[in-house]
Amino acid sequence: MKNFLNSFKGIIQSLGLVFGDIGTSPIYTFTVIFLIINAQPQNIIGILSIIIWSLILVVSIQYAVFAMSLSKHGEGGAIVLNRILRKFLKSGPALVFFTYLAYIEISLFIGDSVITPAISILSAVEGLKLIDVLHNISQTDILVITLIITIILFWVQHKGTEKITRVFGPIMMIWFIALFISGIISIQSFPAVLKAFNPMYALDFILHNGASGFFILSEVVLCITGAEALYTDMGHLGRGPITKAWCLVFIALVTNYLGQGAFLAVHPESKNILFEMINFQSKILYIPFLFISIIATIIASQAVISGFFAVVYQGVNTGILPLFKVNYTSEKINSQIYINSANLFLLIFAILIILVFKESSKLASAYGLTVTCTFVINSVTMALLFFIKKEYFKFSTVCCLIVVDTAFMLAAFSKIKYGAYWSIMISILPLTLMILYTKGQTAVRKKTTLISLKDFYAEFKNYYLKINKVKGTALFFTDNAENISQHITKTMFINNIIYTNNIIAQIIKTNEAYGISYEFEDISEGLSVLRIYEGYMEMLNLEEFLIKLKIDEKVIFYGIYNVETRKFFWRIYSLIKKVSPTFVNFYKLPINKICGVITHVKL
Repeated sequence: MKNFLNSFKGIIQSLGLVFGDIGTSPIYTFTVIFLIINAQPQNIIGILSIIIWSLILVVSIQYAVFAMSLSKHGEGGAIVLNRILRKFLKSGPALVFFTYLAYIEISLFIGDSVITPAISILSAVEGLKLIDVLHNISQTDILVITLIITIILFWVQHKGTEKITRVFGPIMMIWFIALFISGIISIQSFPAVLKAFNPMYALDFILHNGASGFFILSEVVLCITGAEALYTDMGHLGRGPITKAWCLVFIALVTNYLGQGAFLAVHPESKNILFEMINFQSKILYIPFLFISIIATIIASQAVISGFFAVVYQGVNTGILPLFKVNYTSEKINSQIYINSANLFLLIFAILIILVFKESSKLASAYGLTVTCTFVINSVTMALLFFIKKEYFKFSTVCCLIVVDTAFMLAAFSKIKYGAYWSIMISILPLTLMILYTKGQTAVRKKTTLISLKDFYAEFKNYYLKINKVKGTALFFTDNAENISQHITKTMFINNIIYTNNIIAQIIKTNEAYGISYEFEDISEGLSVLRIYEGYMEMLNLEEFLIKLKIDEKVIFYGIYNVETRKFFWRIYSLIKKVSPTFVNFYKLPINKICGVITHVKL
């Protein structure tokens, strides 16, 4: 009984955390598709068949089965895939290629994260038009309401969402039940839609409609946006609850799409299909359904924002993004974080997207390109992994899925003229930041003079015996404890600041997602090395960790690089370094103990 309750709890949590995006797609997907094709029964069944098999192939097989089988401890996402691949590729051109491919995928995810809140909330608020007393409401009023909801959603992020997220699962459960019941009711009016389970209707539609049949995939892809969340959010709940929840969500989504198809077959003049279907079934229940749909889109947006924070934090932890100020909004759950700069970035561009497109149908016409690109990158990376691991059945199956993903991506390129270039332009910003930052970090390291630990120890021993020492313990943080950086040698050998106990500390990011361990090596009297090994998805409380090790330091030294350059791109890199939090600020070490030592570097 206890196991059942825990399993049920995990499923409910998954509904609120993982399935917001894909779960709210019935609000706009069918409507957008049939704005550009005729609502004939043959077309309806063909489109329904494509939707059903897209959900099966991309979401169920690609992500729920194959992608989710690749993690060791339940972690997921683009950075995770890249880290798994690094273990096999080690070094060389292939590693460089797939590393940059991971950068692109992360950037595309960010571009997608901007559009998801905009289209979800806007499409739900447009349902107000079907309320009798509000049928004359203007699109300007719709936009104002959407903007107010969006601004409030992003504003509450800094307060933490731990308490309100507890109700997300139950609300989404109500939402999916409503989708399922309304679909069942509507199917009865046109049971022929059940033919859509036969994939031949999907193939027949594409083949008989030529180029237009192929390019309709660019709109069908709206039904699977959010599929990557199954894998990305796996670290929060584990594979079991998410896959079990997906079975229920799949049934609800397919039933509702079939219901919308049946309603459209009987009412071909319908424009806002889901809301008109609910309004036709019950005018009394329409307003509660509309209210739940708006809440569901807010939950979907919240899930995207939380996922965005997690990806940015992983990027910082793996060294592909600069340090951002991170606030922990929960004392109980470390993964509950808030990154102000990331939140502001999303808010500004979400507002811009809403104001540029104004209507959900126009926004939907531009939505999906970045999503399909991430599908292709994910499937190509997975195929390589399965090939390296000699799992040839999985490899061949994923190769078939690459064809499906590529078809969606090529079709989605047709959306560029309708505004899909916005998501690409937004994606270019984080991609440029990642490339510039990683290249800058590499250039600085090459220009920095380092001393091997052996040579450093020999010089340290002489100074330690000769000069007067400060009583107490000093911590010297460095990027590499094997090759000592200039800020340490400058402090000890030039400024003659040596404590009775000196600890050189390094935080090493491992290729494992989770786990924190350490090694403490005594080099000689007064000198030791502390190596802290941290998984790239861990959220280390460094001050608490040092206390557990019973290190009572009087001062903490860290290096600051002052970049001097005349080159334009290095000036941008220098500016990024100046506005980013320092190492000690990022780890929130005691302000009264820290001491930054500046090293000048010319690029």
